[in-house]
Amino acid sequence: MTGIDPREAASALAEINSIVHRVRQSTIYQLSSQLMILWGALVFAGNLVNYLTPLYAGYAWLLVYVGGVIGSAAVGQVNRAKSGLRTFDLRIFVTYLIFFAFGFFCVDVLGHFTPRQQGTFWPIYFMLTYCIAGLWFGHAFIAIGVAVVALTLVGYYFIG
Repeated sequence: MTGIDPREAASALAEINSIVHRVRQSTIYQLSSQLMILWGALVFAGNLVNYLTPLYAGYAWLLVYVGGVIGSAAVGQVNRAKSGLRTFDLRIFVTYLIFFAFGFFCVDVLGHFTPRQQGTFWPIYFMLTYCIAGLWFGHAFIAIGVAVVALTLVGYYFIG
């Protein structure tokens, strides 16, 4: 009977941990890419309504947010059916509520933002969560967040 020495065991465990980490990160990126596509399409629709019929922009954005939360729950359910992992639960729903409540409080109560300022605030506010998520889930989130914030600020300051 041949045994495995401690160095080989440690090496094998390190390799297993590395594979587990890559699989977990891949799963997170896969789910978040689906959510990015969903929210991106909804935000595009909201911006289109905002541009074409500014009178209805407030209603359009409310629909975008409600549709995004419902769509996120649906993506979570599909993901759960495929992988068995629950990615959308009551805590996530409450997180959305708190996130949007704070954003609306800043925009409507503290800031009284103009539509143009709101169009700048919301992407920056959303990208804050991407940058925070990047601290745990991968540097790609930080890069996306910083790039979108930079582009948003360029648009705000240099494009009338």
